[in-house]
Amino acid sequence: MDFTMNETKQTLKTLEQQCKLLRQQQVTFITALERTRENAHDRIKPVRSLAQVRNYLDNHCHNSTDKRVLSLFLDVCSNLADFCIKLEAMQSETRSAGGVIEEAMTLLSPTNELSTLRANFFSLPRYPHDVVNHLSCDEARNFYGGVVSLIPIVLDHMREAVSRLEKLQRHHLGSSDRLGAGQGSRQNRDGQAGGGSLTHNSGAQTNISLADSSFQMSSKKKHNCGALKPAWRPAGRLYTT
Repeated sequence: MDFTMNETKQTLKTLEQQCKLLRQQQVTFITALERTRENAHDRIKPVRSLAQVRNYLDNHCHNSTDKRVLSLFLDVCSNLADFCIKLEAMQSETRSAGGVIEEAMTLLSPTNELSTLRANFFSLPRYPHDVVNHLSCDEARNFYGGVVSLIPIVLDHMREAVSRLEKLQRHHLGSSDRLGAGQGSRQNRDGQAGGGSLTHNSGAQTNISLADSSFQMSSKKKHNCGALKPAWRPAGRLYTT
């Protein structure tokens, strides 16, 4: 993988720190939205999308503090989107992250509807959030509950995706180790079997060679004995030529 698991976990830690910094400035963030929405004459409607926040920053923000915190919010969202793309490349064809990456990318779309999001009711309860609790009832219910819930929810998706990818990588490494050990064992067995076979064959060839040599020596002895024995003649009468 071009993006290693160690790099992935380090990037996740960096993003968590950025999100923590933004969460500490939630009151400042809401105040900036209040002011820019008033400048845009848009206070009746809730904050519905990232594109809307971008519009407030670019066209209706005249305060340096407001610009800083709105820019921080959008930068964190952009960094999370980039991280989603890297995680999606890591999971390749396996779809190992179970759709949480794709869902996070949908949430971070500039035009995605945010107003109904609520981090307190998120489907991954391992990461409880109280961001909505810091809002007034009116703010939480009507205006900012969705926009303040976006980053905590997406970050939960990222944690879940990294956890699943890490488990999958450990599983693959374990399978590779077991496969390598099995192949090594088979090679050793094959080598031992091959060595025994060579020894046996060599012995067999030696025995055959000895047998051939004995047969040849025996044939030579018979031939030599036949050459030394005189020609046969009948007994009792001498023939002359």
